[in-house]
Amino acid sequence: MKWVLLGLTALLVVAIGFWGWGQWRWSQKTQALLDRLETARQSLPPERFDPRELDQLPAPVARHLRQALPPGTPIIRAADVVHAGTFNMKLDSGQWKPFTSRQRVVTRRPGFVWDGRVTMAPGLAVHVHDAYVDGEGILEPAILGVFTLVNLRDRGEVARGELMRYMAEAAWYPTALLPSQGMQWEPIDERSARATLVDGDVRLTMTFHFGDNGLIETIRAEDRGFADGDRIVPMPWEGRMFDYQRRDGMLIPVQGEVAWLTPQGRKPYWRGTITDLRYHQ
Repeated sequence: MKWVLLGLTALLVVAIGFWGWGQWRWSQKTQALLDRLETARQSLPPERFDPRELDQLPAPVARHLRQALPPGTPIIRAADVVHAGTFNMKLDSGQWKPFTSRQRVVTRRPGFVWDGRVTMAPGLAVHVHDAYVDGEGILEPAILGVFTLVNLRDRGEVARGELMRYMAEAAWYPTALLPSQGMQWEPIDERSARATLVDGDVRLTMTFHFGDNGLIETIRAEDRGFADGDRIVPMPWEGRMFDYQRRDGMLIPVQGEVAWLTPQGRKPYWRGTITDLRYHQ
């Protein structure tokens, strides 16, 4: 019995050590991405929102921004976002697992690093980097932060998909929706408008739909890259925003859901709530 207990204790020590090493290794990779993001960030003087900038915008966009941005709001240069929610591991079967995440966003040059942890079972987490850094798209999930499941990185389709995410989440840092910050708008009708964003060689257009309250309700892309194993295939994609609340005077949605619009129907895979949000000018 003594040797059995010693053996179990040794295994436990090794397991804890391996877990700690995995956490350290992942944190180092996260910091490297954050350092790259900061290096690519443009150094710009402080600015404030001028409502006259809305005069030439499509009516639904102007209505949203008049509600979201008080005159004189400082232009957001960066943001730190903390999320909690659930992630669907299998679109067809609906295996929803809890996640927590921290995300750093910069608006000029646009980019972000999302560091998520999806809990598969007690003590077993999949760490995920989802990022757009210096024009490169990155998607890397790894069990315990050690065993990489897939590592997608490029300046083509992966980059397009990640910049689409940045655009769709711009309602969280709403000064990024302004033309002066790179977002160009064209009208569709009284409830929708197209937004175009260009970063380097990547040019994107997405459709924003506005609800009865005049605020952004859905954001849609017709051809976001879907990760099918180690392949990227285009597929319609939609984000929904709701539960608008004031943060630092700005009106933003604190809950959201995103889904792939497959031939078999709408397949949600992310549902989250902002639990903490810090802006930097």
